[in-house]
Amino acid sequence: MPDFVGKTALVTGAAQGIGRAIAEALKARGATVIAADIDADGLAQTARDLGIAAETIDLGDRQAVQDAISRVLAQVGRIDIAVNAAGGTRGQVGRPLEEIRPDDWQAIFAANTDSAVWLAQALAPGMREHGYGRFVAIASGAGLRPSLTGIQAYTAAKHALVGLVRQLAQELGPDGITVNAVAPGFVRSNPTSERQWQAMGPEGQRKLIDATHLRRLGTAADIANAALFLASDEAAWITGQILSVDGGRA
Repeated sequence: MPDFVGKTALVTGAAQGIGRAIAEALKARGATVIAADIDADGLAQTARDLGIAAETIDLGDRQAVQDAISRVLAQVGRIDIAVNAAGGTRGQVGRPLEEIRPDDWQAIFAANTDSAVWLAQALAPGMREHGYGRFVAIASGAGLRPSLTGIQAYTAAKHALVGLVRQLAQELGPDGITVNAVAPGFVRSNPTSERQWQAMGPEGQRKLIDATHLRRLGTAADIANAALFLASDEAAWITGQILSVDGGRA
């Protein structure tokens, strides 16, 4: 695995699950890591456990993101790597189209798509100044096909995130900044995914595993390994790509 000695990384969605696993892996490989999340209590626990700095941010709020990044840059000077693992279903479940309210729709877009826009906007000037940057978004298999969640907004938001990654790769590439995404398959990495897993029941769980070439679910570490590759200098000539990490889908 690559090392990140001398690099400073910001990892969002780091209070739990995939984001925390990425923060832990970057720290283990020498990076200076700043963890960020809207969940202040979970974030504080991550910071204590890993011995890293933390910044509570509502990434759906553009001004809050600008202010938080300004504070972080004042402390560390520069951010070389940003991994945006924030997102999720915001407690929603699949419902018929007719029942979806504007606030349901907007909350999921704010968490999954707006967050990436505002974070990239806040970080791009510094990365451009240094002629170097790695931006990795945690997308989803739901950004490539219909979602197992059945949540229309989640599928649409993750598809939008995939498009954003490709557009930003084109825009920021001339400044030495790569922009890529990892699209995980189903991973039991947090309370939400665990509830989804239990709701499938034994038959649904078996069908999901049987539809996976490797016949197992992924882990947060599987996703972290892919994110670290895309954040590394080994991936210096890779940009605008969506790396599916899903054990193979039948």
